[in-house]
Amino acid sequence: MAASKLLKNFALFVDGRGYAGECEELQPPALSLTTEDFRAGGMDTSIPIDMGMEKLEASFVMPMQDADLLAAFGVIENNGIQMTARGELKSLDGSSEAVTLQMRGTVIKIESSAWKSGELAKNTYTLGLNYYKREQGGKVLHEVDVLNMKRIVNGVDQLEKARAAMGI
Repeated sequence: MAASKLLKNFALFVDGRGYAGECEELQPPALSLTTEDFRAGGMDTSIPIDMGMEKLEASFVMPMQDADLLAAFGVIENNGIQMTARGELKSLDGSSEAVTLQMRGTVIKIESSAWKSGELAKNTYTLGLNYYKREQGGKVLHEVDVLNMKRIVNGVDQLEKARAAMGI
């Protein structure tokens, strides 16, 4: 079907505080594998070997000067701050589906825009993540738990055998 499951709207929650109607933009983390090319005798070309994932980062933009958010910079206790984004995926046939992003990490950067009279001064918050989970339509599509060495994609833990081999 054309134009199905389009992100129509979202709300952001940081450490349990709701910021519905206040977050202008959210950039979820890019999921990217770190790979090494491997080519041995008898192979016509190389193949990528999974060597782990690249660093997970997310960011969001707020046009407000919120003291609680500004004070979250560098917090590492309890593995950082918890951030949840809840959105609605809408289709032209009128159906809708929930999408939820759960993230945990440390605010590693706060970038403030220039202060200009008559214009909003915005803050962009960047988080280095140690946990990320995407649920869509009640199904877990991605779950990456860096500290517990888990990478679950569509219900399959891609690191389960590695943990078993290492005894963890």
